[in-house]
Amino acid sequence: MRKPFRFPEPKPGDLIEIFRPFYRHWAIYVGDGYVVHLAPPSEVAGAGAASVMSALTDKAIVKKELLYDVAGGDKYQVNNKHDDKYSPLPCSKIIQRAEELVGQEVLYKLTSENCEHFVNELRYGIARSDQVRDVVVAAGIAGVGLAAIGLIGVMFSRNKRQKQ
Repeated sequence: MRKPFRFPEPKPGDLIEIFRPFYRHWAIYVGDGYVVHLAPPSEVAGAGAASVMSALTDKAIVKKELLYDVAGGDKYQVNNKHDDKYSPLPCSKIIQRAEELVGQEVLYKLTSENCEHFVNELRYGIARSDQVRDVVVAAGIAGVGLAAIGLIGVMFSRNKRQKQ
């Protein structure tokens, strides 16, 4: 079994990025080894790749579980990546808000209300997901690239017909 990567040691209120095989899962550390995170109603802690199925549901349960169990065999790290852009809310408020939500069923949308939006809302008061933004940007770049290839193909085809 792989050892989880965890440097630096989490402090209450820290964002935890868990490296699943096909995406990043996010949780917020609330102390004593526990995190609060979004999970599909059927998800088992540490489900790893199986939790990709969360993309197929429109509901999630706010759960409080041991970080070790949630990460399973996947690596994880503290990643308060927006501290330079946004001021974190006071730690006591982050934890209070997270704890109040435990057990609740909430709306889940891969593009606008996912686990990364959830933890950023708790820490900064701003729901955002860089994973979603990065996918949209990549799709836009791919679309422009395909359009350019199509245009080059059309121009090459016309040029070839004109020479005949």
